[in-house]
Amino acid sequence: MDVLGFACALVAAALYRNTLDAGFVYDDRRAILTNPDLLPGTPWSRLLEDDFWGTPLKERGSHGSYRPFCVATFRLNYLVGGLDPWGYHLVNVALHAACAGLVVRAARKVLPGRSLAHAMAGLLFAVHPVHGEAVAGIVGRADLLACLFTLVAFLAYATHCDDARTPGPLFLTLLASALATLAKETGIASLALCLLWEFCRGEPQRKGTRWTRRRSVGLVTGTLVLLLIVRLRVGGSPPEFATADNPAARHPSRLARGLTFLYLPAVNARMLLCPSTLSFDWSMDAVPRITTFKDHRNLESAALYAALAGAGLWAAKGLRSASCSMCVKKTGAHTDRCRAANNNNAPISDCYCPKNSTTRASLPASVAISLGFLGLPFLPACNLFFYVGFVIAERVLYLPSVGYCLLLGVGICKFYRIMRRKSRKWGGVTLAISTLLLTLMAAKTLRRNLDWYDEESLYRSALHVNPPKAYGNLGSVLSAQGRIAEAEEAFTQALRYRPNMADVHYNLGILQQGRKNYEEAILSYQRAIHFRPSLAQAYVNLGAALISAGRGTEAAAILRTGASLDGSGLKDRRAHEAARVQALLQLGALYADQGRLQRALAAYREALHALPEHYPPQSVYNLLGETLSRLQQYAEAERWFQASLASQPDHVPAHITYGKLLARNTSRVLEAERWFLRAQRLAPQDSSVYHHYGVFLSSQGRLAEAAEQHLKAAELSPKDYELAVAGASALRQADRRNEAESWYRHAAGLRPQEARSHTNLGAILHLNGKYKQAAAAYREALRLQPGDATTLTNLHKLAALLA
Repeated sequence: MDVLGFACALVAAALYRNTLDAGFVYDDRRAILTNPDLLPGTPWSRLLEDDFWGTPLKERGSHGSYRPFCVATFRLNYLVGGLDPWGYHLVNVALHAACAGLVVRAARKVLPGRSLAHAMAGLLFAVHPVHGEAVAGIVGRADLLACLFTLVAFLAYATHCDDARTPGPLFLTLLASALATLAKETGIASLALCLLWEFCRGEPQRKGTRWTRRRSVGLVTGTLVLLLIVRLRVGGSPPEFATADNPAARHPSRLARGLTFLYLPAVNARMLLCPSTLSFDWSMDAVPRITTFKDHRNLESAALYAALAGAGLWAAKGLRSASCSMCVKKTGAHTDRCRAANNNNAPISDCYCPKNSTTRASLPASVAISLGFLGLPFLPACNLFFYVGFVIAERVLYLPSVGYCLLLGVGICKFYRIMRRKSRKWGGVTLAISTLLLTLMAAKTLRRNLDWYDEESLYRSALHVNPPKAYGNLGSVLSAQGRIAEAEEAFTQALRYRPNMADVHYNLGILQQGRKNYEEAILSYQRAIHFRPSLAQAYVNLGAALISAGRGTEAAAILRTGASLDGSGLKDRRAHEAARVQALLQLGALYADQGRLQRALAAYREALHALPEHYPPQSVYNLLGETLSRLQQYAEAERWFQASLASQPDHVPAHITYGKLLARNTSRVLEAERWFLRAQRLAPQDSSVYHHYGVFLSSQGRLAEAAEQHLKAAELSPKDYELAVAGASALRQADRRNEAESWYRHAAGLRPQEARSHTNLGAILHLNGKYKQAAAAYREALRLQPGDATTLTNLHKLAALLA
């Protein structure tokens, strides 16, 4: 049993134990909660056709990330536990623990004979805070899987090279590399690492073996090329990214683009060395662009590349000088350089070189391979060869951090040996400092995990790094929690930093619309559309706000524009298509409220024609049936109601509208009542179900039963003014006047500035013999609406009665 590997895995699992109770945050929502590829009804073959987010790769709006193996693990999670985040987090923690154990095994291969380096590499990988996004964020599983199978492929190939080149480990290498690539694109670096190992440490062919070194290299190289070709063909055209995602990529100056992208690896290196500042998002202006050579940050870039070049040249020189296979691998014969350097003229079967020659020879190889782990997986994400849709992503550092941990492990081991030769005390100090480093990083990881517990904590943690993005997302979270004032302040702060954020204007519009500040909501939606004309949902909400403000003509024009928007090239094509359908449904509802039923019917039929596969059709069917019913085309209306119920048997609105249709036919009244009762069973807490059943009972003259239903509806929604008035009216008709009075008073309290509230209250007080109170209520109604005929008539009757 590998005790050290198990210990590192245990430490890794223990540190991330506090993420198991976390929820879905940030990108998890799109990758899991709204990803159709996780649903049981979606064919498994779709995983090979769609990108990581469930969008078909052939569409222009596709992200281009091809990770079917990772999505398959999400789907298995969904089959086992649905949308309970605990199971998803458990798998991530287990994968991180497995990776930590494999890092120890890789360290034993790369850093032979350095036990302290093995322990430091494994423990540092287990506790490093930069791994928080990959482990605590569920979408980071792609990086976890890519790292896991890259390590498996590397270790299998090292075994293949050490074990007489048997084919079994080689085939395991190729399989693991393919899985790593299908988990995330960076996994293709696994084969490049295998070739690097072959160059630095590969054993030549042994006698009696049929598998040659050339064949191994050829097969690995061929597979690498094949995976590259397949990936490029599957990916289609390069994805389009918003300017805010990677601002430097759209900068007009080549100098600014070059200096900025040369600087970004230095920022990533700083995160590995000192992970004091971490953020869920580094887009927009989180990393200001470098536009001149005078910027002091260029020194960081120069220092990084000088260090990498120095280490690389030293390793290359060491590998060249340590080319004697007899001294290093105990095979073959001494080279002429070795004989001259060591005065070694012994037979080829003997070796009288210094005892530490193997160690000296292995150190350059160790450094070279560690640099390979650090650099090769990072190259696709560095923006130096092609642009990607982000500036910095901490989870991208998960696999490269293996190389960093190996380098730091060998560095600490080397420094400890130097100090140990001086005195035992200085060796102890070195170990104490190393232990303190691991402890501080573990503490930082535990604290960082709390940021990933929920979205509010995550966004608050990044306010000092990326204020516009963090404030905008925080406002959405606070608004969903009903903390309206805090949400408005967050949206305002986001727009102060970046006024052109369409999403923030849109969300601020939703907030104002909920407050019934329709004019402010309209302005917010208009700004959102100005900054992003393709935001279809903004047109839908703007249309609704215009309708509420009494501007029906403008609303119809806006909704028609929203329904005709082209969605090609958008990231979330599904949401866009759904918004277009909603715009048509909203337009139809507007026409129906205006009594223009034929136009409403045409809008609903257009929505039916535009329905995408993922949009639930039952609501459209139901609206078609309701409109046809109002047009007295009852036979066709019934067919649409039946289609709605067939599409979703528990669709409550269809039960109600179908019941209302059947109630028009006196011979089908009992059948109609059964549909109302079914609706009650399906939605026992839905006040509208009781209200409509009460209306049906009133139409049948069953006033006592109708009053009970209306009363239940009003009790379920005590803040609904219309239901309160309907309940009071039903109680009055059932001759339950005292109860009716209390509900009329309740309605007047809900809308004290509405004249109708006081007229209704005056009428019931009038009936109950409370004449003075009735007169006061009538006068208040006339104050709010002078000259109202009904109120004046009632007041005259009351005056005559008093006289």
